[in-house]
Amino acid sequence: MSIKIDKSGFDKLKQNIDKLAATTEVKLGEMMNPAFIAAHSSFADLDGLVKGAGFKVESIEDFKANPDDEWDIFIKENTDFDSWLDMQQTAHRDYVASIMGAGLKK
Repeated sequence: MSIKIDKSGFDKLKQNIDKLAATTEVKLGEMMNPAFIAAHSSFADLDGLVKGAGFKVESIEDFKANPDDEWDIFIKENTDFDSWLDMQQTAHRDYVASIMGAGLKK
């Protein structure tokens, strides 16, 4: 008796690994897409989250200029996360998982 193994998913998995290996930068809005933000807060997207904190952000420099302590407090009080770092790490993990799983499910 022999068992057939479907290897078609391995090619897609290799493509996904190659995509991750070639990625050197991911936009914050791509990692923290509307589905991620909505799942972990009462906001619809990252822009809404930032505006909800009362920060004016029109550039990355504006975002970096916001007080870290106030931002961490806002994140803890308005999301499922204990800190901005925790939120970033979860978003990154979910982003990688979405790429690795893309196309593998039937």
